[in-house]
Amino acid sequence: RGYEAELVHGLLQTPAYYEAFMRAAPAVGDEEAIARKITVRTERQQLLEAGDAPELWVILNEAVLRRPVGGADVMRAQLDHILRMAVRPHVTVQVLPFKGGAHPAMDGSFSILGYPEAQHPDVAYVESQVGSLFLEKPDEVERYEMMWRHLVAKAAGPDESAEMIAAAAADLGVIP
Repeated sequence: RGYEAELVHGLLQTPAYYEAFMRAAPAVGDEEAIARKITVRTERQQLLEAGDAPELWVILNEAVLRRPVGGADVMRAQLDHILRMAVRPHVTVQVLPFKGGAHPAMDGSFSILGYPEAQHPDVAYVESQVGSLFLEKPDEVERYEMMWRHLVAKAAGPDESAEMIAAAAADLGVIP
């Protein structure tokens, strides 16, 4: 489960979108580093293609849909990709609309990693430009679980979310 405040979730990003984001970052690295990161991300996305694919539930802030990363063509292709992924039985995408107002995750994106084995408790994961943080203490994880539940309640349902994503893509205009 993941809430994304500014970017499309990594498992749903197209290579062009991810590259455009990386090129906007001041310390991204050289061309080889960019290519390597794109390859790693693309390979990781293959998890969603496997027969035993994990469940992925993503809530995107509406800002994610409206910020044209990489220009109109890249963004339109990215939004179309999200729509194609969201119809898979193991992928759920919801949009947190602006009209919902304040919410508990306004300070940033996070993920909650769950495991099917009972002996492996859930872990909260927070990522930044300078590193990642895995939170394992039960009270820390519960805080993120509680934020998640509030976000699910405030977000548009999957069908309305798909309409919002399609509308954002349409607002970018028609590909010539």
